[in-house]
Amino acid sequence: MTTYVLHDTDVLLKRSLRHILRSPDTIITTAITPIAMLLLFVYVFGGAIDVGGASYVNYLLPGILLITVASGIAYTAFRLFTDVSGGIFERFQSMPITRSAFLWGHVLTSVVANLTSLVLVVLVALAMGFRTGAGVLAWLAVIGIMLLFTLALTWLAVIPGLTAKTVDGVSGFSYPLIFLPFVSSAFVPTESMPGPVQWFAEHQPVTSIVNTIRSLFEQQPVGSDGWVALAWCVGLLLVAYALAMRTYRSKLA
Repeated sequence: MTTYVLHDTDVLLKRSLRHILRSPDTIITTAITPIAMLLLFVYVFGGAIDVGGASYVNYLLPGILLITVASGIAYTAFRLFTDVSGGIFERFQSMPITRSAFLWGHVLTSVVANLTSLVLVVLVALAMGFRTGAGVLAWLAVIGIMLLFTLALTWLAVIPGLTAKTVDGVSGFSYPLIFLPFVSSAFVPTESMPGPVQWFAEHQPVTSIVNTIRSLFEQQPVGSDGWVALAWCVGLLLVAYALAMRTYRSKLA
């Protein structure tokens, strides 16, 4: 049974990746928004933002990485919506393939596409002066956190991809996710925010994830932020996966 699941998932993954390779502008477009934010905040606003004397591009990059993923998952939802609304979903239902392979093909495609976009953003940041002394283990930890975060948001994107009725509906869900980093420690220290806003910023998932990645890049102790970030990522992933599979089963019924 496991062999069939892996085979079917591999086939559908290759199908989705071929679609992306035929239109690489999808990955480029996904990376344009976070790269534009990186350029704007570093070169226009960076000089006016006090981050304790640190390089602002170093301070900003972790938040931009999260925005990159939030931008990318909108395309995941759109690709899934296109398959459902175009009749491919029903065609796959009538074929002897593992039902879960359809979703996993889209999810794994999202991971590959988002990791590619993240590499593009990091390369631009390096050209802008981003520097880190982080070792191999620290980089692996950063990649692990970003992978969990990407999977969590991707399974969340599956829900509107299956249920949306229009293109606007399927793409609109990602906007709050893109703007959430603005009310966090991604762009400015939370200490500079008014009381209620500061409380929200310090207790939402983006801040702990950003602080963890920033500490790893700076070779500083992660502290409690690491466990909080891990809990948020794993918790969001489990909840999103459960809701997505429940939505998928209702769609099959």
